[in-house]
Amino acid sequence: MIGVFAAISAAIAVAAGAFGAHGAAGQQEAEWLRTGGLYQLIHAVAALAIMGVARGPAAMLLGGSILFAATLYAMALGAPRWLGAVTPIGGTFLIIGWLWAAWIYWRG
Repeated sequence: MIGVFAAISAAIAVAAGAFGAHGAAGQQEAEWLRTGGLYQLIHAVAALAIMGVARGPAAMLLGGSILFAATLYAMALGAPRWLGAVTPIGGTFLIIGWLWAAWIYWRG
């Protein structure tokens, strides 16, 4: 299932980036969409790349990127700005996922 969710996540990231480039209401909103799309796309591809060796970290990267990006997307679409306080939680999951993957690869 990680592969399915990662592929869908990548598609959403591309759509968000396109919307940010062509349909966002303002500069700040476009930047949120661009940043969310970039992080989501990179981590969807990373999850696909490592899921065969490190399923837990792949899931953490995917979940973290979705949480990170979703909060930015929501604010870009008009959600309250306090939602931005949730964004770093997704970023923390990303860091944990990368460190967890490093630990798995270190152990061999």
